[in-house]
Amino acid sequence: MAGVLIDPTRAPVAFGQRAVPQLFAELQQPEAGRKQRALASLCDLMHDPERLYQAVTGGFLEQLEVLLKDEDLSVRTKTCELLHLLTAHSIGRQALLSSSLLPPLSQLLDDSSSSCRRNVHRVLNRLALLPAGAEALLSLVPKLMLKLREEEEEEEEEEEVQVLRLSTLSCCSRLDALPGLASDGVSLLARKLSHRSPNIRREAAAALMTLSVPLDGKQQVCEKAVLPVLVGLLKDEDVEVQANAAGTIMNTVIITAGKLQCLDLDVLPVLLDLVSEQTEEEKEEDEERRRRRKALVIYSLRTLTSLAEAPDGRRFLLEQLHLLTRRSEAPEEDRDVRRAAQTAVKVITWTP
Repeated sequence: MAGVLIDPTRAPVAFGQRAVPQLFAELQQPEAGRKQRALASLCDLMHDPERLYQAVTGGFLEQLEVLLKDEDLSVRTKTCELLHLLTAHSIGRQALLSSSLLPPLSQLLDDSSSSCRRNVHRVLNRLALLPAGAEALLSLVPKLMLKLREEEEEEEEEEEVQVLRLSTLSCCSRLDALPGLASDGVSLLARKLSHRSPNIRREAAAALMTLSVPLDGKQQVCEKAVLPVLVGLLKDEDVEVQANAAGTIMNTVIITAGKLQCLDLDVLPVLLDLVSEQTEEEKEEDEERRRRRKALVIYSLRTLTSLAEAPDGRRFLLEQLHLLTRRSEAPEEDRDVRRAAQTAVKVITWTP
């Protein structure tokens, strides 16, 4: 008779409702190996919504606090992986936000293990997608910005960690941009705009767009010479990078300094090219790509509208009015795009 195959990296799992309590009881044992195996089995079980619900509502989460401080690297890493699986569901995110785990979890941003740091960023990013999560993480913004500065002086983190960090900063700054601005966020994010990875450029531009909403953010974008880089990104190969750059420019040209700098950078022809009629190839794009391009077009139209308030901008745009008129009148045009084009035409043709 063949022997039973047992995975040595997993703890034995009890049947039914006894499985989760039994495994959490194993986590109380002092041996690192037993804790590692119990965590591995719990991670497997958390793919089952019923087991996840049991773990969250059974009062087990608080037991993980001591594991986040465990001296064993594998235990810390696997505990963060377990939290990442728990936060895949709304009930898990809410439970984590209501627990005492956030302070010890945030301490692991400085962990010596790249795997552990990656799992921490995955958890924080999922929390930040909730308004309550973004609010809870606002106090971490200075530390996350400091990590951007440290990367300039030390070895870069892997791409996934950088993208997650930038995405978390973007979510938090959308709720309140002041902590990011007070941490020299504009300068730090601007340096990421030229990164070789389109994913990092995209997230850096998205975070910068949130920081450019307050007046102080607009002024910093102008003062720190970020606009030339953003104008260059309007020609990026990635549509989302283009759209986020256009959104930041759109926010910045509301103030006079932003208008004058953009006009000096000869941005008008670039923007007009972006809002010109769709090509046949673009019309056949999938829905997700059309959504991204729509954002790019609307941000560009709104930027043109603001630039038309400057005499030089209006003079140039009056000569190219036919390009905008076509988009404002086409019956097959997207309603939001058509409305933005109509507003641009009204401002350009307005006479006192």
